[in-house]
Amino acid sequence: MERVVSITSLPEKIRFPCLMWISSRLVVFGVMLVIMPLVTPTVMEKGWWDTLFAWDSGWYYKIAVEGYNYGSNFGNNLDNNQYAIAFFPLYPLLIWLLSRTGIPVVEAGLLINNLAFLFSLIFFYWWIEEFHGREVARWSTTALAWCPYSLYGSVMYTEGLFLLFSIAALRAFERKQYIWVSIWGGLGTATRITGVALIPAFLLTAWRQKRPIPAYAASCAIAIGICLFSLFCWFQFGDGLAFLHAQRGWRSSTGFAARGWLLMLLQVLLGGKNVTAGYIKDPDYLLQLAGVVSAAGLLVYFRHQLGQTKVRYGFWGLWLILWLMVGNPLFQLVFIFGGLGLLIYFAPKITLTAATYGFLSYGIALNTGLTASVDRYIYAIAPIFIAIGFLCAKYPKWGWGIICFFGLLLFLYCIRFAQDFWLA
Repeated sequence: MERVVSITSLPEKIRFPCLMWISSRLVVFGVMLVIMPLVTPTVMEKGWWDTLFAWDSGWYYKIAVEGYNYGSNFGNNLDNNQYAIAFFPLYPLLIWLLSRTGIPVVEAGLLINNLAFLFSLIFFYWWIEEFHGREVARWSTTALAWCPYSLYGSVMYTEGLFLLFSIAALRAFERKQYIWVSIWGGLGTATRITGVALIPAFLLTAWRQKRPIPAYAASCAIAIGICLFSLFCWFQFGDGLAFLHAQRGWRSSTGFAARGWLLMLLQVLLGGKNVTAGYIKDPDYLLQLAGVVSAAGLLVYFRHQLGQTKVRYGFWGLWLILWLMVGNPLFQLVFIFGGLGLLIYFAPKITLTAATYGFLSYGIALNTGLTASVDRYIYAIAPIFIAIGFLCAKYPKWGWGIICFFGLLLFLYCIRFAQDFWLA
């Protein structure tokens, strides 16, 4: 009799990440490919994939079909000076190669990103289980799969591919598999510029841990991806740093966007209407915020009388009220800077390689000169989810609340992306 292989017969280290991928993707595809077309038929004007194709997807499509373009005349109108060379080549190259088999370009892009995201979850679970144990691995993988920004692992973006290569490179370095470090890391630097954070992270770790010469050689070899892209830019456009210079089409400056983050914080503290108006136009918001803060203080004061369960549900209720009052800026600030706080707090428990890479990646993401898209860049920093895994493993009841809230936001973010609203 022919043996039937089911997912339940697979070993834990494959079964669990696959289950997380399947369950979270059921939400993504259920919302974007089933619910939204029924509610708003116009969201699928181009084809069945239309809800999975927006914003940067158009650039990857353009590169895969037409190739790169670039010009040296950057005027005052930045919108008219956006060039495809700002996007790294590996993802559109893989799309082009797969499309040569007869698969349409968009379908090829979606297939690559979704499969890459699946394998990134598998590699992530293997890595964390080996170095931090099964419980942390399960929570970390669950958080990575259910985080609302994981929708970018299923649309025509590079998140799945970059997570796969960066996680595989980090795991290979921990295991001292230096040939694989070069391969995975080189693919990472050919996918996104943030892949360069792997190089100093590995060099610093090799120095601190007194690793042999091959560790240093593999760390430097990672640069092959970005170096080849630079050579292409030089031969094609006469500018080896065209991919950097083209960033001016999206931003006029670099560095920490202090003013933008302060504005988001003021939206939380004073209310969006008040910040926009420049005076107290909506006093009700301040009264509501004062009520939430007072209620939180009372929960802390009477925590022994109320008990842990009531206090926990009370804080979750207050969080939901505050989130409904403020909206997306609240979650962005908590996710970005709360993630950094968790990374700092759990750094002693996380491997030196992962912690170093996490901090260096944060340095790149927070110095783009903008607040837009930073939350999506932060999502691609895998060590953050190791820290979340440690937190949830230590406080599992709070962990379930975090994952449920992630699921709610994932549902809502899918609706917004399907309607072509900007997310990150």
